[in-house]
Amino acid sequence: MKLQVIQDSRGKATGVFIPINDWNELKKHYKGLETLEFIEPSKEQILEELKNAVVELKLIEQGKLKARPAQALIDEL
Repeated sequence: MKLQVIQDSRGKATGVFIPINDWNELKKHYKGLETLEFIEPSKEQILEELKNAVVELKLIEQGKLKARPAQALIDEL
């Protein structure tokens, strides 16, 4: 397995790149790894989340729902 270490501008290791063939081999041996992969949301999922966000904002403006701190939103992303 040939890993590539990703470094920031100061040379500090911040991540590792695993070639896809090695990743697929690891997934065969460790069944839980596939849950770590990013699954691209569908257009419908994105639109539904945006609609929900608009509804939530309207409720906050009306005082019917309490706003969350910005940090909570950032953590969710």
